[in-house]
Amino acid sequence: MNPSKPLHGRVATTIDDPRWPRVLARDAAADGQFFYSVKTTGVYCRPSCGARPARPENVAFHLTRADAEAAGFRPCKRCKPDQPPLAEQHAELVATLCRRIEQAETAPTLDQLADAAGISPFHLHRVFKAVTGLTPRAYAAAYRAKRMRSELDRAGRVTDAIYDAGYGSNGRFYAEADGLLGMTPSAFRAGGRDVEIRFAIGQCTLGAILVAASARGICAILLGDDPDALARDLQDRFPKATLIGADAGFEATVAQVVGLVEAPQLGHALPLDVRGTAFQQRVWQALRAIPAGETVSYAEVAQRIGAPTSMHAVAQACGANALAVAIPCHRVVRSDGALSGYRWGVERKRSLLEREAKA
Repeated sequence: MNPSKPLHGRVATTIDDPRWPRVLARDAAADGQFFYSVKTTGVYCRPSCGARPARPENVAFHLTRADAEAAGFRPCKRCKPDQPPLAEQHAELVATLCRRIEQAETAPTLDQLADAAGISPFHLHRVFKAVTGLTPRAYAAAYRAKRMRSELDRAGRVTDAIYDAGYGSNGRFYAEADGLLGMTPSAFRAGGRDVEIRFAIGQCTLGAILVAASARGICAILLGDDPDALARDLQDRFPKATLIGADAGFEATVAQVVGLVEAPQLGHALPLDVRGTAFQQRVWQALRAIPAGETVSYAEVAQRIGAPTSMHAVAQACGANALAVAIPCHRVVRSDGALSGYRWGVERKRSLLEREAKA
């Protein structure tokens, strides 16, 4: 800064700079976008630095670390701006731990993972959940379930698949099988053989609609322009299931679903057969808690499920939702309020939100 500039002018320059509020807020999202230096201490910091805020007349802003160092400032020892951002460090650490979990014959304990990471179990638990959206234990269970699905496709016997996937006993796996697979292991291995799924395809004001239900509840509500494409989608999900065309009894269920599409603000009491990973189910549960007529951002959903850095994973979970309107992923928008991608088309998303807004 120009030392001849009046003090009040230097203060005003800093306070009027849009970067100053982000420094005061210790905004981690601003890390990497700029750095600031403090004349009285001779150091430069990242915006999220936890140090006591400097007086504005002593602060200068720099676009890069090199600019700050060229001006004669050294890196702050607290926020370490010359090292990768903390979020990147955490992501790298968690990725390493995930590989460790995946390669272990039995899931490592929290204490073992903390030992390997060189941090406390409490801190590791918090960092791991913030990055992945899951606790280490839940991640290990989800990975084991993924291996189980793969082994069921490959192994000659279900028992072999159970042990190859890392389960210590048949009993432990079978206690979890329905939640993991949505059906018995032998039925899953057979591509849904012996599982009956009733379905019907009709029309609503948003186009073609397919409604399908297993014995557990509604397992698919699909929207589109091509009825045949919707039927193929269902067949791809359960290639060997017994698909049964709608009967008179099922028509009442279809009417309820169509009513939900036409007036989503009314809600529903339909039994749902929700199948997904542990993380997806947490996201979908959060979506069902969003009141009709309201929208939230992907970042807000990530905050609500306790995984504030998992916006991209939240968006992927929304895209994997196969229960249109019943799990209202249409109520999730970008941070600026703009409509982003929607599995069944942005125009359908806009129409659903407009209907809810008018209610």
